[in-house]
Amino acid sequence: MPSVRRATWILTAALAGGGGTLAAAALAQAGPEPALSPSATTWHAPIPVSGRDRVYTADQTSNTVSVIDPSSHRTLGTIKLGDQRVGGTLSPQYLGDVGVHGLAFSPDHQRLAVVSVTSNTVDIIDTTTNKVLTTTDVGRAAHEGSFTADGKQFWVANRGRDTVTIVDAVRGGVIANLPVGRGPSKVVMSPDGKHAYVNHISLPEITVINVASRKVEDHISGLGDSFSSDQAISPDGTQLWAAHKRAGKVSVVDLVHRRVSTILTTGPDTNHPQFADSRGGKYAYLTMGGLDETWAYRLTGGTPVLTAKIKNNGHAPHGAWASGDGSRMYVGLEKSDAVDVIDTTTHKVIDTIKSGQEPQAVVYAPRAAAAGSAANLGRQGLGQQARNVPTTLADGTAGETLDTAKGRVLEATIRPVGGLDMVQLQARRLTANTVYQAYSVAADGRKTPLLSFTTDANGGAPMVLGFSSFDGKSISIAAKGAATPVQQAVLAYQGSMHGHAVKAADLIYCDCC
Repeated sequence: MPSVRRATWILTAALAGGGGTLAAAALAQAGPEPALSPSATTWHAPIPVSGRDRVYTADQTSNTVSVIDPSSHRTLGTIKLGDQRVGGTLSPQYLGDVGVHGLAFSPDHQRLAVVSVTSNTVDIIDTTTNKVLTTTDVGRAAHEGSFTADGKQFWVANRGRDTVTIVDAVRGGVIANLPVGRGPSKVVMSPDGKHAYVNHISLPEITVINVASRKVEDHISGLGDSFSSDQAISPDGTQLWAAHKRAGKVSVVDLVHRRVSTILTTGPDTNHPQFADSRGGKYAYLTMGGLDETWAYRLTGGTPVLTAKIKNNGHAPHGAWASGDGSRMYVGLEKSDAVDVIDTTTHKVIDTIKSGQEPQAVVYAPRAAAAGSAANLGRQGLGQQARNVPTTLADGTAGETLDTAKGRVLEATIRPVGGLDMVQLQARRLTANTVYQAYSVAADGRKTPLLSFTTDANGGAPMVLGFSSFDGKSISIAAKGAATPVQQAVLAYQGSMHGHAVKAADLIYCDCC
């Protein structure tokens, strides 16, 4: 085994994925207290921010859930669900969760569902005690889901099994598995609780399921792309926004007539639609991971109007959720290990709160716990924030220069984990189907081989991971030649099956964002 200074252990994964946070049922999206009745179909009454509210983030690298008090903008601690990467997760005796990724809360705000995309588990957590009540094994590459209106079931989409698993949210265990078509990514519920809507990473459609009969009732076709990473339903149940992360588009679906009403052209790594009814009006928000921005669209009754491009205070905005009164939007910064607080009236970032490592899903649960409560919380993943370092492309130009339409060509994020550093690269617009070597560049210009990766047919490598000891000042890359037919076939196959291109490390980690 090499020394720690020269790459104690290298694990490389090139993952090309979409997806994002896990939305709760529409009843919980901005619901008043007590929860709405199943017949409610209007924008919800506001709930003022208080010390009883909680913001949660699903932290994929620290395998934790961060618990934040929005009244004080303070992180109270983290709920540990597994070991921090890399830790003991490689051991055959490992028993914890891996890839903590998705979140949802029950309509009464008293239970939190956490989906771990790599261990394929759903944990139900008591929001008062922060203790895990049940853990259920679900389908391959389980991603995101929602509670039913009565809070007794949790429906989660399994990207790798073409099914939706229905989890008993009270006692734990699987109730049923529903075939729904290729690559289901997320389940959201209608405000009246009668229908479940499923987007896909391999089909340009929304699948409509009758909740009572558990039967597929309809297919809404004509979406802007076959890969939909995330989706959200408006509180009045009339619109569904499906984000197409790879294509930089959003399909706006008219749920009354069950048809696509418009397709918005957005930006690189478009993700996580969320809705807010603030003093400034009704808005839909989208995170633009490739631009470090959150976009706000005013809902007019016709084509949504882009009103603001909000500059985030960090890198790769991912999950988002509004406060109970709509006055704040909370946005997780995946590559900065923090949460931005956006004032929805001024559309400005007013604070940034540190979180666990690599936040994915973000949810805001009004009245979830007693004021001042921080029961059973730890500190795993806190105080270990990621940092971005400069990059140089093969032709000697700067890779991190931001193109306002296409994003950066090459981003590099360094994050401390378990005595090592997690090196994370994201590439766009490189030469297609090409093998690249990445180097750690010291202050004196000395280069040390770090890891290699292969671009896909579009010249991208949305997620490259390596674990070593990184002491460089920047990262540079050099093209090493065309990918072999076998490498291209593996990338194409795994991209079609699971929504991301992977190497061997995908057996351990899923970074399907």
